[in-house]
Amino acid sequence: MEVIENILYYVVPFIVLLGVLVFVHELGHFLVARMLGVKVDEFSLGFGKELCGRVDKKGTRWKICAIPLGGYCKFFGDEDAASVSESDKLSALSENEKKHVFQFMAPSLRLLIAFAGPAANYLFAILVFAIIFFSFGKMTYPPVVGEVMPNGAAYKAGIVKGDRILEINGHEIKDFNDIRYEVDLAVDGNVAVKLLRDGEEKTLSFDLEKMTDASAMDGQVVERPMLGIKSVSNVELSYERLSVFEALRDASVETWDITVATLRGVGQMISGKRSGDDVGGIIRIAEMSGDITKQSGVLDFIVFMALLSINLGLINLFPIPLLDGGHIVICLVEMVTRREMGTKLKDLLFKTGFALIMALMIFATWNDIARLINRWFA
Repeated sequence: MEVIENILYYVVPFIVLLGVLVFVHELGHFLVARMLGVKVDEFSLGFGKELCGRVDKKGTRWKICAIPLGGYCKFFGDEDAASVSESDKLSALSENEKKHVFQFMAPSLRLLIAFAGPAANYLFAILVFAIIFFSFGKMTYPPVVGEVMPNGAAYKAGIVKGDRILEINGHEIKDFNDIRYEVDLAVDGNVAVKLLRDGEEKTLSFDLEKMTDASAMDGQVVERPMLGIKSVSNVELSYERLSVFEALRDASVETWDITVATLRGVGQMISGKRSGDDVGGIIRIAEMSGDITKQSGVLDFIVFMALLSINLGLINLFPIPLLDGGHIVICLVEMVTRREMGTKLKDLLFKTGFALIMALMIFATWNDIARLINRWFA
């Protein structure tokens, strides 16, 4: 029974989540490629053995494969899903066939096709946020304790996961971000925290503890007095209806803010100011999607999907060969130099990119497994 429950809560939502995001991403590539005259041989959700598929009127085979860990658009003339081609086979094509080959398109057009995937992920996230804002109101992050940092002030004072912070030093807390604001105003380092636990209000007075904070806007790591708590993953809604324009505007701002925060975190990890333990992979995504499905509702799952869509779009814009960002950089170089990059150099870049991506995947998987072990034995 427990196995079936775990499949329902962890495996199924994960497959749905990844399937939707990959479909959106690849659909962006597909639509722009079709619009610019590139022939698409295959549109695949998943890798490996084909489970089912059909061919549309323009010759594209739409299929679902056995390994649901990604997907791809395979263009006419490509040898693989990464749009890598063999020059000998390309040169054997007729002039009419070359008009429909991705590799023979102008660099500016190839750039548009490469950019379309990440752009589709961003548009999807904006659309999801806008629908939520228009239908239910603005999202807020509730002042509920999701995690208590070991040996922090909250830990020592007896605050536990699930406590809802009502007031700090007599000031009402409506959003998790309000907590930091009130803590920063506690100049004497002492706070009176009023919280709700199991329907009962409690007030705890204690001194703050200095902890490392890497979330400053300038990216600097500083020591400052903190409670030592993290938020929960679910959201709450204000139920203040917005117009369509306001919803789209606020959704765009939300998406931008998430992008900036993500880039700041990546920068801190690269510079060594933040631990690489936050890097997660497929296992972490499956774990989080399952936890949200099990503990929260459908709306939180949809918000999580939008957040991951932003991350997928952003990661694919990184200038790493094999990713869309790598293709974009190659196109920009060719546009500036007005010369096609040599096949041997492209091959070297793609192999380097593949090695880097594999190293990141191994590192992320190691983090995920270590996190699961700690979770099981906690």
